[in-house]
Amino acid sequence: EVQLVESGGGLVQAGGSLRLSCAASGFTADDYAIGWFRQAPGKEREGVSCISSGNYNNFYLDSVKGRFTISRDNAKNTVYLQMNNLKPEDTAVYYCARETSRYCTVMIGATRKIWPSDYNYWGQGTQVTVSA
Repeated sequence: EVQLVESGGGLVQAGGSLRLSCAASGFTADDYAIGWFRQAPGKEREGVSCISSGNYNNFYLDSVKGRFTISRDNAKNTVYLQMNNLKPEDTAVYYCARETSRYCTVMIGATRKIWPSDYNYWGQGTQVTVSA
């Protein structure tokens, strides 16, 4: 059974850091792209970052570039999202999800995005709250 379990969320002051973990089971995580999404109350779910199989192509939302870093530990079958210099607008429930392919599908338009519809397995989410 495919499962993704997030952990590492919490309450932090602005400027602080958190590291989210996404532990995968039932499949080899490095065979797929893994994405991180977030959803704030009253807002649509947005793609934050994605790491492809073998780190071939990765993605970051413009607003988190330079602050967030996505990585894998294949021995632990786990994907991480290191979040530094957190801002109140980063407050949301964060979800990890498995892409349907090995590579991050990035839509090119006015802004670059990844879409939830390209992901078919999701974790339960972990709350991140950043106080001002």
